[in-house]
Amino acid sequence: MPTKSVKAAPDEPSLRESLRVLQGERSIPFEMLLEALEAALISAYKRNFGGEANAIVSIDRDTGEYKVYHRRNVVDEVTDPKLEVSRKEAGQKYEPGDFYDEEVTPRNFGRIAAQTAKQVIVQRIREAERDTIFNEYSQKLHDVVQGTVQRYEQRNMFVDLGKTEALLPLSEQVPRENWRINDRIKAYVLDVRKTNKGPQIILSRAAEGLVQRFLEMNVPEINDNIVEIMAIAREPGSRSKVAVHSHRADVDPVGACLGPKSSRIANVSDELRGEKIDIIRWSPDPVAFINNALAPAKVIAVELFEDEGVGLVIVPDYQLSLAIGREGQNVKLAARLTGWRLDIASEAAADETRARYLAEREARQQPIVEEALEDVSGAEGEPEAPQIDPEIIRKLEEFKRTMFDTAQRREDS
Repeated sequence: MPTKSVKAAPDEPSLRESLRVLQGERSIPFEMLLEALEAALISAYKRNFGGEANAIVSIDRDTGEYKVYHRRNVVDEVTDPKLEVSRKEAGQKYEPGDFYDEEVTPRNFGRIAAQTAKQVIVQRIREAERDTIFNEYSQKLHDVVQGTVQRYEQRNMFVDLGKTEALLPLSEQVPRENWRINDRIKAYVLDVRKTNKGPQIILSRAAEGLVQRFLEMNVPEINDNIVEIMAIAREPGSRSKVAVHSHRADVDPVGACLGPKSSRIANVSDELRGEKIDIIRWSPDPVAFINNALAPAKVIAVELFEDEGVGLVIVPDYQLSLAIGREGQNVKLAARLTGWRLDIASEAAADETRARYLAEREARQQPIVEEALEDVSGAEGEPEAPQIDPEIIRKLEEFKRTMFDTAQRREDS
C-alpha cells in the first residue's frame, strides 16, 4: 500500500541541507552525493525489506524527500511477477516495454535507512574524494607542486600536499639535497596512479622536467612561445645543459634565459639548491650544435661519422680536460643533449683518432664489397668492373697517406 514520502524531523537538518554541508566541506559535487545516497538507500531497502525486488529510490532535488519504488516491466503476459506486470494491472496508459513504478516506501524506513546507509554513504564519499584528488593531480601531471616534508620510510620521502600525501621515492631524490621534516619543498609530478588505497602521486626532484618548469616560471619569453626549450640534459644536483631556440630574430634566447645580471638563471639555480645551469644555443646544424654544447670548452673542429652516430670533436691540447669535464660530465651532458656519441680528441691526437674511425668503416664495408664482387663474378659472361665512386677512392688514398705519416712519426720518435 502506498505510503507518504519520508521527511526529516523538524529538529533535524533536512537531507538536502546535510548534503550541501558535505558538498562545501569535501568539495564533492552535489549530484554525486545524491547518487551515492540513492545507492545507499537501495542497499538498505533490499537488506531489510526485500532483496529480490527490483527497487529504485528517487530523491527530490529540492526538498530532499525520498521514495522507494518497485519497478517492473509492462508485458502482455506475466511470467515473473517480481519483475513484470500486466498491461491490464498497470493501466491503459502503459504500453508493453514501459516501466511501471509502484511506491513501496516502508513507514519505518527512515531510521533503518539512516543506520544502514551511513557506512555506504561514507564509502561513496571517500571514493568521490579520491576521484576528485585523482582528477585534480592528473591535471597537474608534469607540473610543479609545493608541499611539506612529512616523514621518511626506508629513505623514501612522503610529502604533505594539503589534500593528500605524495611519495618522493629514493630514486627520484637528489643525493646532495638534504630535507628535514616540515621543510617546504617543490617537486615535479612524475606520475599519478589509481590504487586500492586511493590515488598515489609520485614526485621527482631529479627529473629534467623540473628544470624546464622552473625556467618557464622565471623566463616570460618561454611562456610567450618566443623562446623554446629544445632539449635538456641533466646530472641532478650537479649540472644541467639546456638547449634553447628563439622564434624571433630580435630575441637572444640565451640572454632571455639568463636575464639581467643572470638573475633569472640564478633563481632557477636556487630552486635546484645550487645546481649549475648551462644555457646552450640550439642549432639545426649538428656541427654547430655540438660546438655550442661543449661550452665552456673551445672547439677547433667537429667531424661527423653518421654511420656510426659519432661526432669526432677536436680541441686544443690545453682544452682537453675542460671539454671532457670532471669525471666526463661535460662531454656526457653534451652527448645526451645533442644525441650524438662524442669522442673528444686533442689536436695532437686528431689524425690518429680519425684514422681509427676510417679503418673501422673500411673494415665494415669490406664484406659488402666482397659480396658484391662475388655476385658480379657469378653472373653469366664477363663480369663488368665495379664502378667505384671517385670520392671513395680519394678518401682511401688520403687514409693510406695518413696511416703512413702516423707510422713514420712513430719511427722518428
